[in-house]
Amino acid sequence: MDDSRQHARRNFDWNLLHTFLVIVEEGSITRAAERLLLCQPTVSNALKRLEDQLGCRLIERTPGRFETTEHGAALYRECREICGTIGRLRQALEDSESELTGHLQIHMASHVVFPPLDRALAEFHHRHPRVTLEVEIGTSSNVIDGVSSKTATLGICLVSETQPQLDYRLLFREHFGFFCGPQHPLFGRDDLELGDLRGESFVSFKTDQLTDALRPVAVLRAQLEMYGPVTGTSSNLEEVRRMIVAGLGIGPLPIHVVQPDVDAGLLWRLPPYTEPPAIDIFLVTNPRANLSRAERLFLDILRSYTTDAPVYPRDADEGQRREGAVVPTS
Repeated sequence: MDDSRQHARRNFDWNLLHTFLVIVEEGSITRAAERLLLCQPTVSNALKRLEDQLGCRLIERTPGRFETTEHGAALYRECREICGTIGRLRQALEDSESELTGHLQIHMASHVVFPPLDRALAEFHHRHPRVTLEVEIGTSSNVIDGVSSKTATLGICLVSETQPQLDYRLLFREHFGFFCGPQHPLFGRDDLELGDLRGESFVSFKTDQLTDALRPVAVLRAQLEMYGPVTGTSSNLEEVRRMIVAGLGIGPLPIHVVQPDVDAGLLWRLPPYTEPPAIDIFLVTNPRANLSRAERLFLDILRSYTTDAPVYPRDADEGQRREGAVVPTS
């Protein structure tokens, strides 16, 4: 390495990268300052120092506009990985202790019901009780981001597009049905046909798009010409369910999860009753992450519990009965 590059590396303030990361995540100098417990001028000066050191503009700031430049977007991607790696240093040191310690961070889509995961957690905790666990719930895209940036040990979520730097293990296929609540005019009717759903107000997940994770649901809606007004969206299963029960419109929900609500009279199943949309759920890991011993051992246990589990139910009804159902929804 030449002298100029060595000098630049020695004099570079690495704290500026963390400040820049927070600025981009918050989308505001003011909010970044609040999160960092700093005054606004300090954060603004940190951004300017970073831009001066790198010799390029990172964020365009004008009244009503705050967005990263092309250079800023590239740096943000690198910062996520750098900060994720730094955050794992303590875990690397903890590996040297005689009794295993450490921290597992699992990112999941909302409302995952997967007994093999529960059994893996129970066995791992029994073996290594000093290892702590954190479960972060978010959209599938946020789950992928967490695994990609190495802030998550693993992710369980829907996948719309794979990233070449990540590994994907298919866990299960869940089926979605359309439902309505007690106040909806279609509730309680068993003479319905697909055509009866056209024009009805619709409630759904934000990923219910032809280019996103719930593409099979979006495709079916398009095929059925279900172009009624969208009255509510959420990334969280519980909130989509809440809006459907409240009568805001009809919407898709995982059949297995909401069967108790159907039995209780809170939801009513609508057509199609056969061949409902099927969604694949994956275990996502990052082979480039330098996993701690605790993380490696947990993944080994989880994979051992999922190796022999059947991936695809023969039909939607069997999927409802199967013990190992997985139901992430965003």
